[in-house]
Amino acid sequence: MSLAQLHYTSAPPGPDGSGFRFTAVTPDVPRSLLREAEQLIGYEPPRDAPPRPTDAELACFPRALSYSLLSDRSRLLARTVYTGTDYSGRWGNFHAHAVYLPARVGLPGDALPITAWDSPHWADRTPDGGVPTPLESLAPSGFFDRDGLIGFAASRAPWLAGFFADLRRLSEDPAAPQIVVVERDSADVARWIALAGAVLPREFDHHLTFTTYTRRPQLARQQIIGVLPEDGAGLAGVDDRYRVHDCTGQGPTAPVTDAWAEIAAQVWLGKAPELFKEAAALPGEHFAAGPLAVLGLCSRVVQLPQVRAAAAEWAYGCADTLDEERLRQLVDALSGPVSDRTPAETAALTSLFTALSGKLPVTTTAPLAAVVLTEAVRSGHGAGLPDLRMSPLTEDVRQRLSTELRPELRAGIADSAQEVSRLVELLRIANVLAVDCTDLLPDVARRLCRALLADPDTEYTPGVRSALEEQFDLRAALLAKCDDAAAGDPRSAARLLARTGLSLDGVQALPHLRMCAGSPGATAGGDDRVATLHNVLRAGGVSAFAEPLVLRTAVRLVWDDCTPTAGEARLLLAGLGSDVHRAADTWREIVQAALEAPADDSDAAHLAPEVLRCFSGELEPRQRAALLLLEFARDLREGQAGTGWTDRALALRNAAEPLPPAVLDHAFGALARRLLSKDRPDGELYALIHSSDRDLIAAYGRAAQEDRVRDRLRVVPEYVADCFISWTSHPQAGGAWHETRTVLLDKVLRPIVRALPDEEVSAVERHLERTGGRWADGFRAWNRPGALGRLGRRFGSRGQRSTVRGQRWGDVEPPRKDGHSS
Repeated sequence: MSLAQLHYTSAPPGPDGSGFRFTAVTPDVPRSLLREAEQLIGYEPPRDAPPRPTDAELACFPRALSYSLLSDRSRLLARTVYTGTDYSGRWGNFHAHAVYLPARVGLPGDALPITAWDSPHWADRTPDGGVPTPLESLAPSGFFDRDGLIGFAASRAPWLAGFFADLRRLSEDPAAPQIVVVERDSADVARWIALAGAVLPREFDHHLTFTTYTRRPQLARQQIIGVLPEDGAGLAGVDDRYRVHDCTGQGPTAPVTDAWAEIAAQVWLGKAPELFKEAAALPGEHFAAGPLAVLGLCSRVVQLPQVRAAAAEWAYGCADTLDEERLRQLVDALSGPVSDRTPAETAALTSLFTALSGKLPVTTTAPLAAVVLTEAVRSGHGAGLPDLRMSPLTEDVRQRLSTELRPELRAGIADSAQEVSRLVELLRIANVLAVDCTDLLPDVARRLCRALLADPDTEYTPGVRSALEEQFDLRAALLAKCDDAAAGDPRSAARLLARTGLSLDGVQALPHLRMCAGSPGATAGGDDRVATLHNVLRAGGVSAFAEPLVLRTAVRLVWDDCTPTAGEARLLLAGLGSDVHRAADTWREIVQAALEAPADDSDAAHLAPEVLRCFSGELEPRQRAALLLLEFARDLREGQAGTGWTDRALALRNAAEPLPPAVLDHAFGALARRLLSKDRPDGELYALIHSSDRDLIAAYGRAAQEDRVRDRLRVVPEYVADCFISWTSHPQAGGAWHETRTVLLDKVLRPIVRALPDEEVSAVERHLERTGGRWADGFRAWNRPGALGRLGRRFGSRGQRSTVRGQRWGDVEPPRKDGHSS
């Protein structure tokens, strides 16, 4: 099929007065596009062009080959040349020959537009008769031969990578900056476009617009614009619409960060442009650096760190697409001696080695394994070492590396400043290379144990896990250290086992660790913590009588930071005996259970004498006094306390200072309740009142306000009489007693008495009359309506004398049996 053509030239003015017009157009060209096409194919001679050039000078004028996109998505491929001036010199004489390509239609034979440069089918003048000569194709002239382009690329080496990077941006983003190429010869601009055609995807090549020459780059609409030096001045660094590559001056100074562009440049400089086509057939995006890097390395035309890293990364995921010979070439290229290997490259090599291990002969992968291990030792870039138990080294390589790396390995493992993960990594390498580090294992295990217990989530890395799987001796040493640590901090050990899944399988006993591992299941059984303790002990597999420290571990696991209750402590003591608790140092928990028990826990008072009997040699004087105070509380409740209660309680309290509040409440509460009973010994209440001890008197006040006291007051008139006598006596005893008895009279006794039936009030009075003295008269006066203020002042005046019906009754007489004056 014949191509649609246009011829455009400057000539003597036509009927419309214009000297620029289309002189020949095939019918296939839409007339609506001619005005648009006219803007794309004009020509201005260079600024320094002679006014009447000779034929030799005309041959040096730049030629403009342009490939442009029109508004209807069709394209225009045009060649414009300068043909000289007319005789009058009033207008320049140029000729443009263009080929019109409808949308989605390319050149015959799928030829790239740039191949039409210098095609013999281009015409320099309008055909006779104004009818274009039929044109089936635009045969290439052979201008872009392989060797010529390789030589040109070598001459433009500083600009190659930057040009390719900008070209990539254009292909990915149509709004990217236009590329301006500054050359003295428009043919060199054409060569740049030919270089681009070799590296770009074929589909994009057909859409890349360009012009090899223009005087006005600011008006050019193409993506690649060729200009002479005088026309490109001022564009670089001023207008961000352009990326300027001035190949007539010094090379660029800005570094290129596009790995694909750098590799593409290296391929051209390595004289292997055929690799671009081969790379396009490999998996991956076109602008992925990996495929081109692999081919470049295998062909030995590139050797940059970023190239090696890109090749290893791509081959890791796509190794199955390469045959064994290509893989062998790649491994050899990656394993060669270099001085600029980066951490990224080392990590990529490690991943590649993992992918290839077991799939290729050891003789093929051994050089790569040697690089991975050497870099891991010398540069510390081997994080994420693969499973090294697969014997990835031939024996000769192993022996060589063992000899070379032994000093560095042992020094690194012995270095106390190394991070634990680094120590383990070096130990793994030493194990593969058969470098003996047995003497260094205990310290590594100690440091690893400490790190894992402190932060298992961070420190139990894949490398640590692999090391423990690979090396039985390291695992055994670590578990032994962790078992020792679990005896002192079982909660951290339990957390380590729960977070890491560290296996305890093997021949080691490890009772503390086994208890830590079994504690979650054992403690899920219910609220019986003593039964849970025995379950945890059974999980350890060792008797507490044979190894008492397992008892301490079990107690800490079950009770954590809490203290056993007094009842639990009694069971622990009775079930295992004092000797085991003494050896396990858990006797302290039993003592604390007694001392920290709530005041209403009766087991505490029963536990105290057992602790005094079993651990008399271990107790501090303060603890002994506090336990004796609890024992005294038990004796008070059971009626075995003898006499001298107040003095004994205060003496023990003073000896036990500072005393746990619960013990004080327990003992003083028991004493107060006995003093509120009917069978208190003679003089005990008197001793309490005159002790002036605020804690003891306050305990009496609290006990007197308990419900059991109020309930008894409501039903036992004799008890009302007794409390009235107790609470109205001894006004001179001191401020603490004065405050307490006032509250008891006003807040406890008076409301109850006022609510009693008359016959029960009379019963109270009869009991008071039988006691002798004037207690009955005092009660009547106290209970009479309106007597509150007056009698309250009389009963409450410290050191004052009070009279009832002319009798003196506020003075204190020698105590009788109940502790009150008669």
